[in-house]
Amino acid sequence: MVLVPVETELYDVLGVPPSASENDIKKAYRKKAKEHHPVSNPNDPGAAQKFQEMAAAYEILSDPNTREVYDREGMDGLTGGRGGGMPADPAEIFAQFFGNANFFDFTAGAPRKHKGENTEVPYDVTLEDLYNGKSVKINMEKEVICTTCNGSGARGNAKPKECSRCESKGWIFTQTQIAPSQYGTMRTKCPDCDGKGSKLREKDRCKKCKGERTVKEKTRQEIFVEKGMPDGYRIVLTGAGDQEPGIPPGDVIFKIKTAQHPTFERSGSDLLTNVKITLSEALLGFSRILLTHLDGRGIRVSSPPGKVVNPGQSIKLRGEGMPAFKNPDQKGDLYIVLEVEMPDAEWIRNVDTAALAKLLPPKKAQIDPAPEIVDETPFEEADLEDFGDGDEDDWEDDDDDDDDYDGHGMGAEPECRPQ
Repeated sequence: MVLVPVETELYDVLGVPPSASENDIKKAYRKKAKEHHPVSNPNDPGAAQKFQEMAAAYEILSDPNTREVYDREGMDGLTGGRGGGMPADPAEIFAQFFGNANFFDFTAGAPRKHKGENTEVPYDVTLEDLYNGKSVKINMEKEVICTTCNGSGARGNAKPKECSRCESKGWIFTQTQIAPSQYGTMRTKCPDCDGKGSKLREKDRCKKCKGERTVKEKTRQEIFVEKGMPDGYRIVLTGAGDQEPGIPPGDVIFKIKTAQHPTFERSGSDLLTNVKITLSEALLGFSRILLTHLDGRGIRVSSPPGKVVNPGQSIKLRGEGMPAFKNPDQKGDLYIVLEVEMPDAEWIRNVDTAALAKLLPPKKAQIDPAPEIVDETPFEEADLEDFGDGDEDDWEDDDDDDDDYDGHGMGAEPECRPQ
């Protein structure tokens, strides 16, 4: 069985028939390389492009494996990675054919698509949304196939005309300078027909889509934010993406982004929050609603009798954390950091401080043994954000003096003194 090539452009570049032997291809390349070498044709601006086209064609046709793929599937087979073990990435094809030369780019203007492009949309949610779950309807706009022309882009029975610029191939060769006195040839999508190989005349285009084959349409999509969904989770609406004639539409993907919560912090299935209690509650205990949960429930907690709560102490409420994703009946734990709120000056002014002193633990005694020198300094409230800022300006002002410092603390050479 004789394989009939689906494309013959590379054979045409070398001037040989598709049935040519490996030896015939080698001879034809050598002959044409001498004929069109840029050094031999200094006055021909197209010589470099012709030479590089031939070199690239020879590289493909001289290898039995790549030649077989080209004969069977054309350049799409080489750039699409569908046959002969060829890679899908055109950069890998270059590496196999040309090493690090990077002289040629034989990728097609647009690789063959098997599916439309996916659309990813960030979607902001609150911690309440993820705790309780919710259903959301979203207005969107997408490309759909034109119903007037059924995606042909043509008016009535009009047919597209062959593109004269690319000769219906959908691609053209363009020359670009890649280094001084060195040029490379790239195979790029034809700008006249947008890589289709044919185009409609203005008067033959569909009035609705103007020949674009698709039109914009507003749609309404519904997504479900499930209980316990992790941050960054992707909700996929299969086939809801932009439509293109001849290929299945892509997906619309909503990526969950959790907004920062003013009260709760999440880590997996656990939650963390801070709650203030009074000094009386810390010393004598409490039994009250400490917080309102993400679903609106009040959470009552009672401390054990005789338990003294230290500032910053944490407690754990089992089963009051986030619902587990896909298993919402199971929940993590809720961690609470208890902050002790001290009474203010107004309160202390209205109590019998002498009686209070008898009830409270005694004050600390003086340091024993006492230091020989004791200085009296005023009591002044401070902000820890200012810590470490005291000498920054002075240090910056002393930059000019740095050149005089030589490690001896003087700014001059040390004297050599007789022993």
